[in-house]
Amino acid sequence: MKDPMKMLRQVQQMQDRMSKVQEELETETVEASAGGGAVRVVATGTQKLVSVTIDSDAASDTEMLQDLVVAAVNEAMEKSKQLAASKMQSVASGLGLPPGLL
Repeated sequence: MKDPMKMLRQVQQMQDRMSKVQEELETETVEASAGGGAVRVVATGTQKLVSVTIDSDAASDTEMLQDLVVAAVNEAMEKSKQLAASKMQSVASGLGLPPGLL
């Protein structure tokens, strides 16, 4: 059986690393666009929307603009989730945990 103190230290290390990764994700950003750049969205690694930029030409068609905003936001959220998953996976691999555990 493994040493319980060693396991406790590993858990503490993982918690510390996860906290640091969470802090990093709050400041890292991803960008997505739709409509050939007519709508650009920036979000943090913690899935918080930072900004939405809309080209003035896209504003003339409300329905299209709504669709472009939704598409850009969804893409940004997906990129943000992928960034977070990648960072968290690096924490798990650093501790020798199996992939997909976090």
